[in-house]
Amino acid sequence: MKLGLCSVTFRDKDPKEIVTLVKQAELDAIEWGADVHVPVGELRTAKDVGELTRAEGLQVSSYGSYYRLADYGVSSDSFTDVLQTAKELGAPAIRVWAGVTGSEKASDDYRAEVAADARNIADLAAKENITVHLEFHGNTLTDTKESARKLMEEIAHPNVFTYWQPSNNVDVEERLQSIDFVKPWITNVHVFYWYSFDDRLNLADGFQEWQQYLQQIMQDGKDRYLLMEFVKFDDEDQFLKDAETLHQLRQQLTKA
Repeated sequence: MKLGLCSVTFRDKDPKEIVTLVKQAELDAIEWGADVHVPVGELRTAKDVGELTRAEGLQVSSYGSYYRLADYGVSSDSFTDVLQTAKELGAPAIRVWAGVTGSEKASDDYRAEVAADARNIADLAAKENITVHLEFHGNTLTDTKESARKLMEEIAHPNVFTYWQPSNNVDVEERLQSIDFVKPWITNVHVFYWYSFDDRLNLADGFQEWQQYLQQIMQDGKDRYLLMEFVKFDDEDQFLKDAETLHQLRQQLTKA
């Protein structure tokens, strides 16, 4: 397990400030987001941020893109641009979103489009030795455990994986079941503790919950990044406290 931060946690900070914070927290890596810190197509920025990260002894875990599968609207980013940006950043992985429609409203034809696009971009990314990872998120085709598993089976591509994060508005048991449903494909994990984005909590208060999630995810012994995403009040001190809790979680799991 390697520990990291999603840069979107601190959208108001520049990359140097984020790198400084991550080093202070003694984390290993950063997932750089495409919305603020490494915009799609800004190749010089991507290269500079990647070099800054590595020069400070940190890793780029991934490129957090906002590419949505089968979204061919004028405003959507071209995946070739996303891929080139990730390459300049030196990211080994790209996070994408599983479409623009929740599973309840998605037709079979739409699901097939999403799966086809996933296979297409996975082929492109594989040529650059970069993997593709779906965001595990509401209002997409990974919004339920059943739909997420079905989608991974429909995609059936060796270069496509999924992140995992605890879904909102469901209990711990349902979250544990969701891990079981998609476990063969789980790579990185977005770590936070809340049941509502507007009511974020101390990660330490969720220590036992996260112990359960991570024990179940890590049973296969695969290498993964645990990436902190958002903290209470967007506060630096809270981030450092949560990072300490994350270190404690890793220590407990390593002992186990």
